[in-house]
Amino acid sequence: MTGTSGQTIAGLLLDRAGDHRPGLLTRQRNWSWDEVVGESAARAGLARALPGDGPFHIGVLLDNVPEFLFWLGGAALAGATVVGINPTRRGAYLGEEVAHTDCRFIVTDAKGLEILSGLDIGVPRERFLVVDEPGYAGRVAAAEPVRETTVTPETRMLLLFTSGTTGASKAAICSQGRLAGLGQRNSAKFHVGKDDICYCPMPLFHGNALMALWAPALTAGACVALPPKFSATTFLEDVRYFGATFFTYVGKAIGYILAQPERPDDGDNPLTHAFGTEASPEDQAEFLRRFGCRLYEGYGSSENGGMLKLADGAPAGSLGVPAKESVLIVNPETREVCPPAVLDEHGRVRNAEQAIGEIVDTEGAAKFEGYYKNDAANAERVRHGWYWTGDLGYVDEAGYFYFAGRSGDWIRVDGENISALLTERVLRRHPGVLAAAVFAVPDPRSGDQVMGALEVSPGTAFEELDLPEFLAAQADLGTKGAPRFVRVSTALPATGSGKLRKKEMQSDGWRTGDPVYHWAGRGAIEYVPLTEAARDALREEFAANGRLRFLP
Repeated sequence: MTGTSGQTIAGLLLDRAGDHRPGLLTRQRNWSWDEVVGESAARAGLARALPGDGPFHIGVLLDNVPEFLFWLGGAALAGATVVGINPTRRGAYLGEEVAHTDCRFIVTDAKGLEILSGLDIGVPRERFLVVDEPGYAGRVAAAEPVRETTVTPETRMLLLFTSGTTGASKAAICSQGRLAGLGQRNSAKFHVGKDDICYCPMPLFHGNALMALWAPALTAGACVALPPKFSATTFLEDVRYFGATFFTYVGKAIGYILAQPERPDDGDNPLTHAFGTEASPEDQAEFLRRFGCRLYEGYGSSENGGMLKLADGAPAGSLGVPAKESVLIVNPETREVCPPAVLDEHGRVRNAEQAIGEIVDTEGAAKFEGYYKNDAANAERVRHGWYWTGDLGYVDEAGYFYFAGRSGDWIRVDGENISALLTERVLRRHPGVLAAAVFAVPDPRSGDQVMGALEVSPGTAFEELDLPEFLAAQADLGTKGAPRFVRVSTALPATGSGKLRKKEMQSDGWRTGDPVYHWAGRGAIEYVPLTEAARDALREEFAANGRLRFLP
């Protein structure tokens, strides 16, 4: 970065003052960038005037509405930190999460007020700003768009709760300088220019929307189009209405869009490209065919983005190449660099024991800004002076990196390592499957068995999927990769950003209220309903083998 304005979000925002091109679009109203700056300055003035002690933390519990963006800008100018509160959380868990972040005041609406009602979050009711109450507008007064003199690149901008797909969420710290740097790099990486209209269906409390869309749009002076929430049924209609050229996603959202009935005019839309994670190669190809839009898969996290960069000509399914020489895949026990993966004709790793390791950045510890008030989690990420992602990967002989799942995404079946990620990708190919998660459940004798959880459309019967025939036709699945248990649901548990909660589903195992089907044999795949009697028999088998301790 050069100069001073590009080093902070406040500086980037002030660069947009006087810019009368469109900056924010909704179905109800449009704002120029200059107007967005003015609205942000007004929130900054209100934030400075509010009483309170402790950290200058502003909790924001809103859908994707303009007020969210105005408070992001206002916090940047005032030197405050935005704590994005996940509206899909509930109860004591939500209360503990918000209380942990020491918010000085809360910005929400009537719906959010109801969600927080009765929770001990450490913020009294008089320090709530409810944006749809009659008196709110009167408290927002025009103010000069200036940044607080204390704002530097090190000023804390965000506390981002991690998605919590594999455990309890943590509040990752992101400074103004880091977010501004991501805006600059990602606008170039994702080809976001001033003429782009960036459609934002992912929630603004999450790093996907902020780091991959809002910050790049702010850097480039591109326009942001804002729907309140993601909707597969209105996605294409919105894209056409706003003239959107770019958007961000997670894989589950792409699955929902592709599940919509195909129309002859699907390709008649302005989209050109999108960026996200966890869309399978098959979904990427299908999205390009139907909508003429290329999906660029990447790798990153709220804690440490930008470790890998996209590469022209990269094989399908790869994440690109390291952005710097310090990004490696190592054996987490020995810290030795893993050898290249040997791939078979289906792209499966033949030397998984040697080639698959943890993705690390040997120079990343100094740049990791940490988790708020969580020394134990910080110590897990930074060891031996390296930054450890907790994610598994492998590299092919040409140097391209591949994601191999989270640290718990390998399943030991009959002494053989099975990739949960590969089985997930196979299941997602099924035209009747909207989303899929695969994880290990204990075997009653030794090791693990593979369990899959499928999300299907309401009214879809399991028998209609004809899953045994489908699995048998997938040449890249392998003999031990087919799920022994299959959970079927119309709404699998997910985070607020649309990622499936695999840890929760793994804990439930086959002891869930959703229908579960079991393949008990060793020959051709055949699923039968897992009845209460069958569940009792399984438990007795665990007991007979002294393995009840493996059942939650």
